[in-house]
Parts: sequence; C-alpha cells; structure tokens
Amino acid sequence: MTEADASLPIDHTDDGIAVLRLIPNPAKPRGGVVVLDDWLLGAIDEGMSRIAGGEPPTGFVLASDSERVFVAGADLAEIDALDDDALMRYLEKGAAAYQRIAGLSCPTVAAINGAALGGGLEIAMHCDALIASVVAADAKPWRIGLPEAGLGLCPGWGGTQMLPARIDPDLAIRATATGQTFKATEVPDGLVDQMVPARDLMTAAFGWIRDHPGAEEDRLAHASPRSINESNRTAITAGLESATPALDESEAASAVLEAVSVGLADGWSAAIEAERRLLTGLRHTEAARSRLEAFLAKA
Repeated sequence: MTEADASLPIDHTDDGIAVLRLIPNPAKPRGGVVVLDDWLLGAIDEGMSRIAGGEPPTGFVLASDSERVFVAGADLAEIDALDDDALMRYLEKGAAAYQRIAGLSCPTVAAINGAALGGGLEIAMHCDALIASVVAADAKPWRIGLPEAGLGLCPGWGGTQMLPARIDPDLAIRATATGQTFKATEVPDGLVDQMVPARDLMTAAFGWIRDHPGAEEDRLAHASPRSINESNRTAITAGLESATPALDESEAASAVLEAVSVGLADGWSAAIEAERRLLTGLRHTEAARSRLEAFLAKA
C-alpha cells in the first residue's frame, strides 16, 4: 500500500458507532508508530468525509492501530522543513481536520492504547471522553501530555485551551509551559475518564458512548471541544494567576501564558490562531533551534 492510495480504516458497530483507526504513514512506517504528518492530517480529513457521507453515527471512537503508541506527536522534521507560511497552512489543515471531530453530533471517545503526546493528545482532547489502557505490570508506563515547551515551542492545535479545562488549571498551565508529561500510572485527575485493561479498551469506549447520550451537547453549544469558556473561566483565571509567578521567563512559557490569556479574553478561535502565530515565531528562537537540532540529530 502506498501513501497515495492509502486511507484510514473505518469500522461500524451494529448500533451505528463509527470507529476511525489511525495508522502509520504507509510511505514512512516509522516502525509502526503513528505520527501526525501531512499525510495523516489529510487522511483524517478524508476519513471524516467518509463518515459524514454515510448514516449519521450514533457515536464516534478515535482509535490507533499502532501497537506501540496512540499518537507519538507531530513530525518535527517535516514541520522544521516548512517555511512560515507553509507551517501556518499545515497547522490550519490540522485544526480543520480536528474540528470535524469536535463538530460531530454524537458522543465521541478517544481510545488511548499508548503514548499520546503533543498533537496526539490534542486530537484526543477534541473528543468528549478519553478512555485509556492501564499499564501491564511488566511494561514501562507510556506517557501523556504536551511536551512542546521542552523543545522551546508551544502547542499549535488548542492544547493550551483544552488541558486547563480537563485537569487542575494551575497544574495544566505549568505542565504545558514547561513541557512536563505524565506517566500513565500518574495521570492527573480529570484527564482520562476511565482506565481499563487493554483487551477491554474498545468495549469500554462503546460502553461510555451508550451510557452518555447527549454528551456532545455542551461541545456543540460552544462550537469547540471542551476548553476555556464561561463555565470554567474563573477557575482557569485563578490557575493562570497562581502558575505565572512559578514559571521561568522562557519564551516558550511566555507563549503558553499568552495563549491562555487570549483564550480567557477572546475565546477558542482567537486562542488557536494565537497558538499558530506563537509556535511559528518560537521555532526561530535560539532556544528552539538548539533543542530542535539536537532532537532531530537523534531521530
């Protein structure tokens, strides 16, 4: 199978739940690891078009066919090769594909079977619920979080807006501003709705959908995934105020704080536009260049 003729598998349950399964880029299999590159962003959009063209789903599950990760994050080498205008288009392409998940008129679940990092966690958080597999006793814990600031960058697909709406805002802002990620055995309260043995992951995802009719109503009312809005603005404002003095004055941390502030003042659309602008600028900083070059040299 080549990149040109590949598409994402879609399954349906008897009661109408659609399952979109993420796969590695056939032209860049990366040892079976799912990475958000330009091909996968296009394939997600195409898969959502196929779902939209059929019977309206009663539920939606975003799953991964990788045995190693849910989604390892974005393809940093691909991103680094883009000029600023192309990077903005790339980020807009991803946001549009993700928003198609957030716009579904049914309950949605991300079935997380392993590491969910950066853009991988961002696409998961566009779903109503995150259900994840517990770590086997003899396995190394997988990680979940937004590590971008560790490379001198910031999230570009709404992470600064969604994480504080799911976990303690102070912790969310500090973690995003420093690039801290979490072990699957130490996931903060609220980030994952349910953890189950790996063999039960899809059964649990289907069960959550069937047990939560109408879970999409708040998401659709705000025209965005669960993120900063009037219901949590006071708590997230307090979290921003408490997190800010604890952070260093790095450019990445400042960008995260700015994006959160934009979300508090002007809402989802303005905030993800700010993320794109900030990320595009950050990658030219000395801190980001040195860290990115070291990271890519090891890849």
